[in-house]
Amino acid sequence: MSRVLITGVTGFIGSHLAQSLARAHEVWGLVRHSTSRDAERLAPFLRGVRQVTGELADFVGLLGVLRRVDPDVVIHLAAMSPVRHSFEMPLAYVQANIVGTLNLAHAMLELPDPGRRLLLYASTAEVYGIQTAPPIREDAPLWPSSPYANTKAVTDTYLRMMTTVYGLRAIVLRCVNTYGRKIETNFMVEYLITRMLRREPVHVGAPDSVRDYMFVTDHVAAYRAAMAHPEAAGEAFNAAAGQIVTNRELALRIAKLTEYPARRIAFGEYPPDYPKRPLASDQPFIELDATKIREWLGWRAKVGLDEGLRRTIEWWRRARGR
Repeated sequence: MSRVLITGVTGFIGSHLAQSLARAHEVWGLVRHSTSRDAERLAPFLRGVRQVTGELADFVGLLGVLRRVDPDVVIHLAAMSPVRHSFEMPLAYVQANIVGTLNLAHAMLELPDPGRRLLLYASTAEVYGIQTAPPIREDAPLWPSSPYANTKAVTDTYLRMMTTVYGLRAIVLRCVNTYGRKIETNFMVEYLITRMLRREPVHVGAPDSVRDYMFVTDHVAAYRAAMAHPEAAGEAFNAAAGQIVTNRELALRIAKLTEYPARRIAFGEYPPDYPKRPLASDQPFIELDATKIREWLGWRAKVGLDEGLRRTIEWWRRARGR
């Protein structure tokens, strides 16, 4: 049994990963002093998880947390992540995503026997930015096209540098868009599902953009696969499901599954008050090559897009009936 510390444990992936790992490991979750999350709604996802309070921005306090928990594995998921908001408040993203991550990594080096510990880091498919030919492999140049993606690219490369220079053991995962949320509704799939179930107007601002969508259980399995292969330290891995669709196709699939009139979908229009993103930054496609993670870690996505959408729709249908 390993002792695992998860940052961002109250988030979407963090809460699902904690629930999965708690069956066989001692799991701790780093929780901020003041969190906006609804603790009662998250409680079912955090059963068996020990919580410890701390701030990634506080190096000394964070080091104290690490010494108390003494983790074998740290899974760093905490981040400011809404891409569009990063254009309006880039310095806040730098502080949270770069400074917080480097504090954590360098604090791990202060622990006894740091070479036996493993850091798994949540990078993102966004680090590749605007490329010319999909699918994108891990050795493609990183050309982030948003302040958020840039913070992830900086920490992605910094952590891999640390494996060579400082002896930190770190594995970086670059995952595509993931769905299956049970609380947030401002991400693409959940936005479409909840609006369509309520028969409310739907807007799809970039209908021709191509994306790959991965169900949450496959995302969690990617971290578990990396955790089982510490010899892969220093490497970055794409985690992609191969579920390639345009935003238009995605909306029409969900409309069919929810029996929502397709004619009511406003293609080419963003929702009112939606944060603007500079057009020059918009990636026409995010399609990653997942060959490396299959060959090195034995991971592949198992949930097809229609099946994952059905599961997500069913959950939100039940949630509406409570």
